[in-house]
Amino acid sequence: MSATDRERWDARHAAVGAAVPMPPDALRGREDLLPAGGRAVDVACGRGSVAVWLAQRGFAVDAVDVSGAGLSSARALAASVRVDVRFVEADLDEGLPPGGPYDVVVCQRFRDPALYPALAAAVAPGGLLVVTVLSEVDDEPGPFRAAPRELLTAFAQLDVLAHGEGDGAAHLLARAPGTTHPGATTRS
Repeated sequence: MSATDRERWDARHAAVGAAVPMPPDALRGREDLLPAGGRAVDVACGRGSVAVWLAQRGFAVDAVDVSGAGLSSARALAASVRVDVRFVEADLDEGLPPGGPYDVVVCQRFRDPALYPALAAAVAPGGLLVVTVLSEVDDEPGPFRAAPRELLTAFAQLDVLAHGEGDGAAHLLARAPGTTHPGATTRS
């Protein structure tokens, strides 16, 4: 990522109000798919809404982003609700920082197909992958938009629990092969 990209994200995060803890978009209404606890990573965490939400549910969370301004907001959010999150400033163009495997891997609103293998590899056996990206489906094509079925193809080695495309967005929830976490549901 160029310095210009980092500056653009810093400006964007600095211009908005405080974040609120919330589940990733693709997991809303499907929270029962979360394992009972463990380790989680929020990739491209921005202002920390998802990372803090996971920490509130007892996960030990690593939250990664390139934006110092976003991470500063995320730290303030974590402190305001009294949860611990390990924040890592990193350029994802250089890959996912070491730290896995994780019981939950979230990547919301950040698309880099070169990172897909690392995301899949970071999911622990029986762990959950949650990805939401912009999509060409029902929208215009573009460099930041996934082609139809891109997520299904990229994560074919995982057990897909839910997938959707439309209105310019695509999401995927998938479980890594291996031991299923207690309380998790499976696809029928």
